[in-house]
Amino acid sequence: MMELSELSRDELQAMSEAAREVRLCQRVLAKTGDTVVGELLRGHGTLYEWRHYPPGDVYDAEYHAQYYYHCHPEDERPEGEHGHFHTFLRPLGMPPGMEPVPLRDYEKPDNPNDALSHLMGIAMDAAGQPVRLFTTNRWVTGETWYAADDVIRMLDSFTVDHARPSWPANRWITAMMRLFRPQIHSLLHERDRTVAAWSDRHPNVWVYEDRALEVTSQILISVEEQVAAVDHALRGVRRRSSVLPEPPRFVTP
Repeated sequence: MMELSELSRDELQAMSEAAREVRLCQRVLAKTGDTVVGELLRGHGTLYEWRHYPPGDVYDAEYHAQYYYHCHPEDERPEGEHGHFHTFLRPLGMPPGMEPVPLRDYEKPDNPNDALSHLMGIAMDAAGQPVRLFTTNRWVTGETWYAADDVIRMLDSFTVDHARPSWPANRWITAMMRLFRPQIHSLLHERDRTVAAWSDRHPNVWVYEDRALEVTSQILISVEEQVAAVDHALRGVRRRSSVLPEPPRFVTP
């Protein structure tokens, strides 16, 4: 994974701003005993496995960003996890030049905006805190497959900027995609390497529909540890800047 010390000051400052947003959303929700997960489950009664929350997903029609939360059966969840978010971007929100990988079974959808890309999964614990980032194989979400470098270019376009079903939840998930940008970059590249290696080892199976390959990359995360790491990296950038000699000044006679 890219070290934070390798990032520019602007990149670190963007992550620091995202950190403040994530913590703000968590703080205001915690004051009333709420969480981002609880915001999406509220009013829907019994929590059903596999069902999308909220029903119909969250979709920003301006930015064409989309996400939902769901839970797997308890015996299929990693220890300590409650459920996870899946995040997407649809073509009308993508940067120019984005084209799906020309896989042999790719069929252009009737509605071009349906060729959506899965960006990242965010797993949550029972307390409503994020604990893991992960990517998945194509069959898991029914996405259209885009190369990792293109998905990385899409990340800045993921914005959910409306109030329903929850303004803090929408702002939180938007900021999470920026706070953990270096990890997400690495996971997407690892995703493509995993798929390629799996295909080499299983030449008789179409890798993108192989149910034996579900999670293609993952990493444990902590918001507080990431915030501390970003602050530390920013202090290092400031220290390096402060000891640089001033450029020479030339006096015109």
